[in-house]
Amino acid sequence: MQGVLSGFAVIAVVIGVGYLIGRRGYLGGGGREVLTRLAFHVASPALLFTTLAQADLSVIFSDRLLVTAVSTAAVAGVFVAVGAARGWGVGRTTIGALCSSYVNSGNLGIPIAVYVLGDASLVAPVLLFQLVGVTPVALTVLDLASGGEKRPLWQRLLTPLRNPIALGSLAGVAVSASGLTVPGPLMDPMTLIGNMSVPAVLLAFGISLRGSSLPLRGAERAPVLLAVVLKSVVQPLVAWALAAGVFGLRGALLLDVVVTSALPAAQNLFTYASSYRVGEVLAREAILLSTVLAVPVLVVVAAVLG
Repeated sequence: MQGVLSGFAVIAVVIGVGYLIGRRGYLGGGGREVLTRLAFHVASPALLFTTLAQADLSVIFSDRLLVTAVSTAAVAGVFVAVGAARGWGVGRTTIGALCSSYVNSGNLGIPIAVYVLGDASLVAPVLLFQLVGVTPVALTVLDLASGGEKRPLWQRLLTPLRNPIALGSLAGVAVSASGLTVPGPLMDPMTLIGNMSVPAVLLAFGISLRGSSLPLRGAERAPVLLAVVLKSVVQPLVAWALAAGVFGLRGALLLDVVVTSALPAAQNLFTYASSYRVGEVLAREAILLSTVLAVPVLVVVAAVLG
């Protein structure tokens, strides 16, 4: 369980530092917004580009990816259906659907894959699926739902190319698919900038906790509770049922799929919510609660399937 505990410990410490920064006011009143903008417009696109430009795209063609895709679509679809029935709005429902299904495959998934599963590459399928498939679609929906003047259809179809995170992901995939090698003088600065992404996201999340109420006590109680239950309980169960019952996965392969599905909601979802100014409380509380619950869930999964 060293991987589970060490991965969560790193995240908790950095979030705690962010909370202290917010409490002390070291970055002023606009510190969180600056960090969020830095992560969304600069650091995260650079990180996604450098990650995907050097990735082996062949890993996405596997049974594990199909399990991830179906389980992600299933739990996100449940939240979307409930959100539509309850009238939660497109933007808010999109953030909730992401919090229900988008796992922390990067800064938490990689160390857990190393220490629990024994191979960091095992998290690659879900990482690539989320970066290449889920992120551009979700951010396009948020762009289209953000209001403003109505644009022609051709401009709406090009919405993914207007989003820095989606653009960074697509550019990285294009470089990887072409087999090109980005020269060091270009890749090294982008890698350095990309390394700011995870700390900036976690610090901004920590700052946002200052002065916030306890989870599940505000107007967002229902969507937060739904998102957390879907993420922490339903998604791992769906992944297990699909992997074992439909695809016949056993042993290490089954453990890999269920562990990655049981990871909590990713912290960068709060960056998306903050950038579009929709569902911020929903994202913050769902991420916090799913991260806390992920510890016992992962321990149980590893004990039962390991």
